[in-house]
Amino acid sequence: MEDRFSPSRLLADIAACIGFFTRLPVAGLGFREVSFANALWAAPVAGAIVGILAGLTFGIASWMALPPTLSAVAALAVALITTGSLHEDGVADVADGFGGGTTRERKLEIMKDSRNGTFGVVALVLTLLARWAAIAAIGAPGAAFAALLAAHAASRALIPGFMTMVAPARPEGLSAGVGEVPANVALAAAAIGLLALLPLGTGSAFAAVICLAFLFFGMKRLTERQIGGQTGDVLGALQQGSEILVLFVAASHFSS
Repeated sequence: MEDRFSPSRLLADIAACIGFFTRLPVAGLGFREVSFANALWAAPVAGAIVGILAGLTFGIASWMALPPTLSAVAALAVALITTGSLHEDGVADVADGFGGGTTRERKLEIMKDSRNGTFGVVALVLTLLARWAAIAAIGAPGAAFAALLAAHAASRALIPGFMTMVAPARPEGLSAGVGEVPANVALAAAAIGLLALLPLGTGSAFAAVICLAFLFFGMKRLTERQIGGQTGDVLGALQQGSEILVLFVAASHFSS
């Protein structure tokens, strides 16, 4: 039986998460299949890669003498392209379902509909605007790189823990299909996410952890009351909210 901490196993876990959370072509690199529930410790690693690409884009745009507002557009566009707007879709579906449904069943039905309603469109506009404004406010390329790395890694670090603590809202679907996420996997992901926050400074990292904890448990309570558990869309909305919070904390830190 292969050691779960062997380099090949760890690389396979990372590749599985990169393949799921991004559109980067890792499938053809020959990594073996793994249990995705056990591989989710690497979710923040995949997020870090997205943050690195976005941060490098911001730096290149700044080097080309673009102002922070336009550099932020370029960084945000690269992040969206890299992820295929996976989590943005979740934000829109949750906003439409929670805002437009009156019963649990109706909310879940709306969330499965691929069409976006008014609530979903408004939610997408606000989340995109919030991220763009925060990145632009940070301004300096080095600071933006650290902030984007921290935001993308830490926001995905919460997903395994949420799946561990909140049962799926329905027996079928993407989230339910992953299976039960072990507690040690969730803790490992959280630890990596915490490490990613440290470049923001001790005080800002602590502030980000407090904000993320409030969002995590607030989202847990909200989704359990609204639909009785979590779905893939809920996890996407959690990631987006977490990313925005970390970027806000970073903007406060670096622009002060």
